[in-house]
Amino acid sequence: MQIEQSIRDLFWNPEMVASLPKLVLSLAIAALLGVILGQVYIHFGQSLSNRRLFARNFLVLVVTTTLVISIVRSSLALSLGLVGALSIVRFRAAIKEPEELAFLFLAISIGLGLGAGQALVTVVALTIILGLIVIRGLSRQSPTQPNLYLTVTSPAAANLGAERILQVLTGIGATASLKRFDRTPESLETAFLVDFKQVAHLEQFTNQICELSPEVKVSCMDDRGLLA
Repeated sequence: MQIEQSIRDLFWNPEMVASLPKLVLSLAIAALLGVILGQVYIHFGQSLSNRRLFARNFLVLVVTTTLVISIVRSSLALSLGLVGALSIVRFRAAIKEPEELAFLFLAISIGLGLGAGQALVTVVALTIILGLIVIRGLSRQSPTQPNLYLTVTSPAAANLGAERILQVLTGIGATASLKRFDRTPESLETAFLVDFKQVAHLEQFTNQICELSPEVKVSCMDDRGLLA
């Protein structure tokens, strides 16, 4: 009998039941705003990483933050417990682009606002912020913008520097600009914005760069498309 009463108190607290519709509505709004934020990041972000893959995290992050804040906002003890729990969490994923960090912070801010019961303020503020991001993205787009994100990774022993890679790109008629340069004792990773006119030019570049270093790794992320 005592076990049944404990289970009933755990799952059928009148206070908790009364607040359940509000929590469900907050989570639904959080999911919608997370999806919208992801779409804006995909279409108007400037990051060289796979934006479509990275944007999948926003929905979970916004909803989870909303849930956590909704639970702890009414209890000082839970708030202190949350601080202690988060202090032992270690994030190993490297954030290489400042824009990624900005969007993650924006996603967390949405969850904080909704979890704190400030839905109207959160929606209005997010609308303004996303509007500024869209305006910025539209103002930067141009027909001559490079259409491919190219990453070249090679062992450090290959001595395949950024200047040599740019020479190969120029030799096949492509235009490129260096966006990221990471060197470690073991490897070299370079990222470029490249304008290839045809798929054949990409294959030609890959063949030439592999001749210089057989262990090189070339990865491409399409932005606008290539012609056959």
